[in-house]
Amino acid sequence: MASPRLLWQPMRHCMSRILAPARQQTRSISSTTTSASQATTSSSSSPSNTNTNTNTTSQPNPTPPPKPKKPLTPAQQAFLSSALRVNQAGELAATLIYTAQTPPVVAREPHLRPLMRHMYEQEAGHLATFNALIAKHRVRPTALYPVWSALATGLGWTTGVLGREAAMACTEAVETEIGGHYNAQIRRLLEMVAGWEAEGYEVGEELRELIGTLRRIRDEELEHLDHAVEHDAKKAEPYWLLTGVIRAGCRGAIWVSERV
Repeated sequence: MASPRLLWQPMRHCMSRILAPARQQTRSISSTTTSASQATTSSSSSPSNTNTNTNTTSQPNPTPPPKPKKPLTPAQQAFLSSALRVNQAGELAATLIYTAQTPPVVAREPHLRPLMRHMYEQEAGHLATFNALIAKHRVRPTALYPVWSALATGLGWTTGVLGREAAMACTEAVETEIGGHYNAQIRRLLEMVAGWEAEGYEVGEELRELIGTLRRIRDEELEHLDHAVEHDAKKAEPYWLLTGVIRAGCRGAIWVSERV
Protein backbone atom coordinates (compact mmCIF):
# COMPACT_ATOMS: atom_id res chain seq x y z
CA MET A 1 0.00 0.00 0.00
CA ALA A 2 1.38 3.40 -1.06
CA SER A 3 1.97 6.01 1.54
CA PRO A 4 -0.33 9.01 1.74
CA ARG A 5 2.57 11.32 0.86
CA LEU A 6 3.11 9.47 -2.43
CA LEU A 7 -0.62 9.70 -3.26
CA TRP A 8 -0.88 13.43 -2.42
CA GLN A 9 1.86 14.59 -4.78
CA PRO A 10 0.09 13.44 -8.03
CA MET A 11 -3.20 14.92 -6.79
CA ARG A 12 -1.49 18.24 -5.95
CA HIS A 13 0.08 18.44 -9.36
CA CYS A 14 -3.27 17.75 -11.02
CA MET A 15 -5.13 20.42 -9.03
CA SER A 16 -2.43 22.98 -9.82
CA ARG A 17 -2.95 22.40 -13.53
CA ILE A 18 -6.73 22.75 -13.10
CA LEU A 19 -6.61 25.98 -11.02
CA ALA A 20 -3.89 27.73 -13.03
CA PRO A 21 -6.23 29.11 -15.75
CA ALA A 22 -8.64 30.47 -13.08
CA ARG A 23 -5.82 32.27 -11.30
CA GLN A 24 -4.58 33.76 -14.56
CA GLN A 25 -8.09 35.02 -15.37
CA THR A 26 -8.38 36.63 -11.91
CA ARG A 27 -5.07 38.48 -12.38
CA SER A 28 -6.27 39.72 -15.79
CA ILE A 29 -9.57 41.02 -14.37
CA SER A 30 -7.73 42.76 -11.52
CA SER A 31 -5.32 44.40 -13.94
CA THR A 32 -8.17 45.57 -16.17
CA THR A 33 -10.06 47.08 -13.19
CA THR A 34 -6.97 49.00 -12.02
CA SER A 35 -6.39 50.42 -15.51
CA ALA A 36 -10.04 51.53 -15.76
CA SER A 37 -9.86 53.20 -12.35
CA GLN A 38 -6.74 55.12 -13.36
CA ALA A 39 -8.39 56.22 -16.61
CA THR A 40 -11.49 57.44 -14.74
CA THR A 41 -9.37 59.46 -12.31
CA SER A 42 -7.44 61.03 -15.16
CA SER A 43 -10.60 61.97 -17.07
CA SER A 44 -12.25 63.47 -14.00
CA SER A 45 -9.28 65.76 -13.41
CA SER A 46 -9.34 67.11 -16.96
CA PRO A 47 -12.45 69.39 -16.61
CA SER A 48 -10.92 70.97 -13.51
CA ASN A 49 -7.84 71.87 -15.48
CA THR A 50 -9.99 73.20 -18.31
CA ASN A 51 -12.06 75.34 -15.93
CA THR A 52 -8.92 76.65 -14.31
CA ASN A 53 -7.55 77.69 -17.68
CA THR A 54 -10.87 79.25 -18.67
CA ASN A 55 -11.12 81.25 -15.43
CA THR A 56 -7.55 82.38 -15.84
CA THR A 57 -8.09 83.70 -19.34
CA SER A 58 -11.50 85.42 -18.69
CA GLN A 59 -11.32 89.17 -17.99
CA PRO A 60 -13.83 91.10 -15.79
CA ASN A 61 -15.98 93.81 -17.36
CA PRO A 62 -14.41 97.23 -16.87
CA THR A 63 -16.26 99.56 -14.45
CA PRO A 64 -17.68 102.59 -16.29
CA PRO A 65 -16.30 105.92 -15.11
CA PRO A 66 -18.62 107.89 -12.77
CA LYS A 67 -20.70 110.64 -14.31
CA PRO A 68 -19.65 114.20 -13.44
CA LYS A 69 -21.85 116.28 -11.14
CA LYS A 70 -23.01 119.66 -12.37
CA PRO A 71 -22.79 122.51 -9.86
CA LEU A 72 -25.86 124.63 -9.24
CA THR A 73 -26.12 127.84 -11.17
CA PRO A 74 -26.71 131.04 -9.14
CA ALA A 75 -30.35 131.05 -10.28
CA GLN A 76 -30.87 127.45 -9.18
CA GLN A 77 -29.20 128.11 -5.84
CA ALA A 78 -31.43 131.15 -5.31
CA PHE A 79 -34.52 129.10 -6.14
CA LEU A 80 -33.65 126.35 -3.65
CA SER A 81 -32.90 128.88 -0.92
CA SER A 82 -36.19 130.72 -1.45
CA ALA A 83 -38.10 127.41 -1.56
CA LEU A 84 -36.72 126.27 1.79
CA ARG A 85 -37.30 129.71 3.31
CA VAL A 86 -40.95 130.00 2.26
CA ASN A 87 -41.68 126.37 3.16
CA GLN A 88 -40.38 126.88 6.67
CA ALA A 89 -42.50 130.03 7.07
CA GLY A 90 -45.59 128.27 5.76
CA GLU A 91 -45.23 125.31 8.09
CA LEU A 92 -44.68 127.64 11.05
CA ALA A 93 -47.91 129.45 10.17
CA ALA A 94 -49.80 126.15 9.88
CA THR A 95 -48.75 124.98 13.33
CA LEU A 96 -49.80 128.31 14.84
CA ILE A 97 -53.18 128.24 13.07
CA TYR A 98 -53.99 124.78 14.46
CA THR A 99 -52.70 125.73 17.90
CA ALA A 100 -55.07 128.72 18.03
CA GLN A 101 -58.03 126.92 16.41
CA THR A 102 -58.04 123.78 18.51
CA PRO A 103 -59.30 125.10 21.92
CA PRO A 104 -62.47 126.86 20.64
CA VAL A 105 -63.24 124.16 18.06
CA VAL A 106 -62.79 121.24 20.47
CA ALA A 107 -64.81 123.04 23.17
CA ARG A 108 -67.83 122.90 20.84
CA GLU A 109 -66.95 119.69 18.95
CA PRO A 110 -65.07 117.34 21.33
CA HIS A 111 -65.10 114.53 18.75
CA LEU A 112 -62.77 116.62 16.53
CA ARG A 113 -59.91 116.54 19.05
CA PRO A 114 -58.15 113.50 17.44
CA LEU A 115 -58.41 115.06 13.97
CA MET A 116 -57.08 118.43 15.11
CA ARG A 117 -54.22 116.74 16.94
CA HIS A 118 -53.39 114.59 13.91
CA MET A 119 -53.21 117.57 11.56
CA TYR A 120 -51.18 119.62 14.03
CA GLU A 121 -48.65 116.82 14.59
CA GLN A 122 -48.13 116.43 10.85
CA GLU A 123 -47.56 120.17 10.47
CA ALA A 124 -45.12 120.13 13.38
CA GLY A 125 -43.22 117.34 11.64
CA HIS A 126 -43.08 119.39 8.43
CA LEU A 127 -41.74 122.38 10.35
CA ALA A 128 -39.03 120.27 11.99
CA THR A 129 -37.99 118.96 8.54
CA PHE A 130 -37.57 122.45 7.08
CA ASN A 131 -35.87 123.77 10.21
CA ALA A 132 -33.25 121.06 9.74
CA LEU A 133 -32.85 121.80 6.01
CA ILE A 134 -32.58 125.54 6.64
CA ALA A 135 -29.79 124.94 9.16
CA LYS A 136 -28.00 122.34 7.02
CA HIS A 137 -27.84 124.52 3.91
CA ARG A 138 -27.36 127.79 5.82
CA VAL A 139 -30.41 129.44 4.32
CA ARG A 140 -31.59 132.67 5.89
CA PRO A 141 -35.14 132.40 7.33
CA THR A 142 -37.68 135.01 6.31
CA ALA A 143 -37.23 138.38 8.01
CA LEU A 144 -41.01 138.56 8.53
CA TYR A 145 -41.10 135.60 10.91
CA PRO A 146 -42.73 137.66 13.74
CA VAL A 147 -45.32 139.13 11.38
CA TRP A 148 -46.40 135.77 9.98
CA SER A 149 -46.53 134.32 13.50
CA ALA A 150 -48.92 137.04 14.70
CA LEU A 151 -51.13 136.84 11.60
CA ALA A 152 -51.33 133.03 11.70
CA THR A 153 -52.30 133.00 15.37
CA GLY A 154 -54.97 135.67 14.76
CA LEU A 155 -56.38 133.76 11.75
CA GLY A 156 -56.53 130.50 13.68
CA TRP A 157 -58.25 132.02 16.72
CA THR A 158 -60.78 133.98 14.62
CA THR A 159 -61.87 131.05 12.47
CA GLY A 160 -61.93 128.76 15.50
CA VAL A 161 -64.30 131.10 17.34
CA LEU A 162 -66.54 131.33 14.28
CA GLY A 163 -67.10 127.57 14.50
CA ARG A 164 -66.19 124.26 12.96
CA GLU A 165 -67.27 125.19 9.43
CA ALA A 166 -65.16 128.37 9.40
CA ALA A 167 -62.14 126.56 10.86
CA MET A 168 -62.39 123.86 8.22
CA ALA A 169 -62.88 126.46 5.47
CA CYS A 170 -59.66 128.08 6.66
CA THR A 171 -57.86 124.73 6.40
CA GLU A 172 -59.28 124.14 2.93
CA ALA A 173 -58.15 127.54 1.68
CA VAL A 174 -54.66 127.33 3.18
CA GLU A 175 -54.01 123.78 1.99
CA THR A 176 -55.27 124.56 -1.52
CA GLU A 177 -52.63 127.27 -1.88
CA ILE A 178 -49.90 125.29 -0.12
CA GLY A 179 -50.58 122.17 -2.21
CA GLY A 180 -50.31 124.15 -5.43
CA HIS A 181 -47.14 125.82 -4.17
CA TYR A 182 -45.47 122.47 -3.44
CA ASN A 183 -46.52 121.16 -6.85
CA ALA A 184 -44.83 124.13 -8.52
CA GLN A 185 -41.61 123.48 -6.60
CA ILE A 186 -41.62 119.78 -7.47
CA ARG A 187 -42.15 120.53 -11.18
CA ARG A 188 -39.24 122.98 -11.16
CA LEU A 189 -36.92 120.46 -9.51
CA LEU A 190 -37.95 117.67 -11.89
CA GLU A 191 -37.15 119.95 -14.83
CA MET A 192 -33.69 120.57 -13.37
CA VAL A 193 -33.11 116.83 -12.94
CA ALA A 194 -34.29 116.03 -16.49
CA GLY A 195 -31.99 118.69 -17.92
CA TRP A 196 -28.94 117.39 -16.03
CA GLU A 197 -29.61 113.80 -17.03
CA ALA A 198 -30.04 114.80 -20.68
CA GLU A 199 -26.61 116.47 -20.55
CA GLY A 200 -25.04 113.33 -19.05
CA TYR A 201 -24.55 114.68 -15.53
CA GLU A 202 -25.07 112.77 -12.29
CA VAL A 203 -28.01 113.86 -10.12
CA GLY A 204 -27.04 113.78 -6.45
CA GLU A 205 -28.97 111.68 -3.97
CA GLU A 206 -29.57 114.76 -1.83
CA LEU A 207 -31.66 116.44 -4.52
CA ARG A 208 -33.67 113.26 -5.12
CA GLU A 209 -34.38 113.02 -1.39
CA LEU A 210 -35.58 116.64 -1.36
CA ILE A 211 -38.03 115.90 -4.18
CA GLY A 212 -39.30 112.86 -2.27
CA THR A 213 -39.71 114.93 0.91
CA LEU A 214 -41.68 117.63 -0.92
CA ARG A 215 -43.96 115.01 -2.46
CA ARG A 216 -44.66 113.42 0.92
CA ILE A 217 -45.41 116.75 2.60
CA ARG A 218 -47.60 117.87 -0.32
CA ASP A 219 -49.65 114.67 -0.04
CA GLU A 220 -50.14 115.18 3.69
CA GLU A 221 -51.23 118.79 3.13
CA LEU A 222 -53.78 117.66 0.56
CA GLU A 223 -54.97 115.05 3.05
CA HIS A 224 -55.78 117.93 5.43
CA LEU A 225 -57.75 119.60 2.64
CA ASP A 226 -59.82 116.42 2.21
CA HIS A 227 -60.47 116.26 5.96
CA ALA A 228 -61.68 119.88 5.91
CA VAL A 229 -64.11 119.26 3.05
CA GLU A 230 -65.41 116.11 4.77
CA HIS A 231 -66.16 118.18 7.90
CA ASP A 232 -68.35 120.80 6.19
CA ALA A 233 -65.80 123.42 5.13
CA LYS A 234 -68.10 124.48 2.29
CA LYS A 235 -70.94 125.21 4.73
CA ALA A 236 -69.08 128.17 6.23
CA GLU A 237 -70.83 131.53 5.85
CA PRO A 238 -69.85 133.40 3.75
CA TYR A 239 -67.75 130.60 2.24
CA TRP A 240 -66.60 132.35 -0.93
CA LEU A 241 -65.53 135.50 0.90
CA LEU A 242 -63.77 133.69 3.75
CA THR A 243 -61.81 131.30 1.54
CA GLY A 244 -61.09 134.00 -1.06
CA VAL A 245 -59.53 136.35 1.51
CA ILE A 246 -57.48 133.56 3.12
CA ARG A 247 -56.17 132.27 -0.22
CA ALA A 248 -55.18 135.77 -1.31
CA GLY A 249 -53.37 136.28 2.00
CA CYS A 250 -51.50 132.98 1.52
CA ARG A 251 -50.38 133.94 -1.99
CA GLY A 252 -49.13 137.29 -0.73
CA ALA A 253 -47.28 135.70 2.19
CA ILE A 254 -45.62 133.18 -0.15
CA TRP A 255 -44.51 135.91 -2.58
CA VAL A 256 -43.02 138.05 0.18
CA SER A 257 -41.35 135.18 2.06
CA GLU A 258 -39.58 134.01 -1.11
CA ARG A 259 -37.89 137.40 -1.35
CA VAL A 260 -37.57 138.78 2.19
